[in-house]
Amino acid sequence: MTDLGVGLVGAGRFATFIAEAAADLPGLAWRGVADPDAAAAEVLATRLAVPTVAEWRDLLDDPAVDAVVIASPPATHAEIVRAAIESGRHVFCEKPLATGAAEALELARLADREQRALVVDHVLRYNPLLRALLPLRGSLLGPVQRFCFENDASDEDLHAGHWFWDASRSGGIFVEHGVHFFDAAAMLVDRPATSVQASAARRKADAPPDLVSATVTHAPDVLATHTHGFSHAHRCERQLMRIDFGNAEVRVEGWIPVEGVIDAWTDDAGVAAAEALPDQAPEGLVATPVVTRDAGTPSARGRGRSLEVPHHVRVQLSLGGHAAKMNVYAASVRAAVADLVHCARSGDVPVSNGWTAAAAVVVAEAATTAAATGGTVALSPG
Repeated sequence: MTDLGVGLVGAGRFATFIAEAAADLPGLAWRGVADPDAAAAEVLATRLAVPTVAEWRDLLDDPAVDAVVIASPPATHAEIVRAAIESGRHVFCEKPLATGAAEALELARLADREQRALVVDHVLRYNPLLRALLPLRGSLLGPVQRFCFENDASDEDLHAGHWFWDASRSGGIFVEHGVHFFDAAAMLVDRPATSVQASAARRKADAPPDLVSATVTHAPDVLATHTHGFSHAHRCERQLMRIDFGNAEVRVEGWIPVEGVIDAWTDDAGVAAAEALPDQAPEGLVATPVVTRDAGTPSARGRGRSLEVPHHVRVQLSLGGHAAKMNVYAASVRAAVADLVHCARSGDVPVSNGWTAAAAVVVAEAATTAAATGGTVALSPG
């Protein structure tokens, strides 16, 4: 089968990371690199053994290019995605899909209409630890009641003039970074977001926000809170995702999940699901369950529901700990690029597609508006 010819838009640090993560990926052949920084483009193109081009539009003039990978600043994404799809190319786009909700939704519709694969690099959808939770819903894990993500992130490399702080280029913290976790919440909660409240703080009165928090209601009865502070040294970074399933709690460490624990009260079906995890877990994930049968009285109640949960289960989930973070990150990016190759050939819908990515931008834009106005932003279902 003919390889998918791919042009790379961008030659910065993350473009290089994508290229390295997808190295030797079956079915993919790099065709060229475009970046305004000609020297950076030349360095990456040399590593990939492909030519450079003067600008990204030149990649779309090359009949050997079947798809593009977009790793340029956020404000450029929508224009490049639109032009690529309209020229018949498949697309892999670094998040966010666009910096505005209307554009993101338009691009999702365009990809459907033109029958082009559109993969957006929401890497948490490809993370083995989070993916292992999905089939446990309805057995070991009850319905989600609350989702919480706290992100104490580094600003050590984000100097005052960095594009990250310019909302006209990045979209702001909720759009540039928060979309990862709005998307993860949507995947885990599996209910539409219906309203958003948010607030923001800044280190100086004339500075852009560096600490933001949003509470998203997923109708009718789930709250998701998202807090991001870009105000820490690298060595002081820490992230925690906590998911309350009522009968169970899941705690996940790292914005790239590498360690987690399930603590649950459950029934016989839940015990069976926990005990099956070591053999059924995605590749690379080590699951270690500890089961205490009949640890409590069978009957209990929570949130107005009767529960039969006599057994206690604790499952340690590991992808190798903090030392494995960059390998796990690279593997998730590689899986996302592989998804592009597969869907371009098969016509299947990508795991992280235009619609899931657009939904995250819709929530991010609403959070930005809510933080600026102090109000609640209602979202339309679907």
